[in-house]
Amino acid sequence: MDLLGIFSAFGLSASAGLNAYIPLLVIALLARFTHLIQLSKPWDALTSWWIIGLLVVLSLIEFFADKIPAVNHINDLIQTFIRPAAGAIAFAASAHVITEIHPILAIGAGILIAGGVHAVKSLAVRPTVTAATGGAGNVPVSIAEDALSTALSIIAVVLPVLIACILVLLTAYIIWRLYRRRSLPNA
Repeated sequence: MDLLGIFSAFGLSASAGLNAYIPLLVIALLARFTHLIQLSKPWDALTSWWIIGLLVVLSLIEFFADKIPAVNHINDLIQTFIRPAAGAIAFAASAHVITEIHPILAIGAGILIAGGVHAVKSLAVRPTVTAATGGAGNVPVSIAEDALSTALSIIAVVLPVLIACILVLLTAYIIWRLYRRRSLPNA
């Protein structure tokens, strides 16, 4: 089993939870122009010029829709269905172990990861930013999300061991927070 392929898949599907099309575009471009990622059938369809063009257009639409007040809320509602699907595609296409892991399991993992990241973003982070800044912080946060999605997608393919380190640190942080919360006396 290719463990680095799993880390790539986790990173790419988490990235899809922030922006559905960026990780798919990164996969398509890297598979088309480099040997960093090899897509097996049917995922190799992502390297088609038509699909790459479509992903560029969809990326631009999502980029601009997420920057316009009110439209960004409609976009997030629509993306509730698209981001988990994109995460499923990213996970299944990039998990070099697709022959060893049942495709349904890979797709399910991608849906859960991208859906979880999207849920945290749209139900916790964005409403907090909107409330705290009166909506003024939404555009910078959206730009930061797009930048993070792009960086995470590239890192997931080029340096998947870094994704493993991030997962370990994030898990340790969550465990530490939960332990700290339990050990503090209730006031």
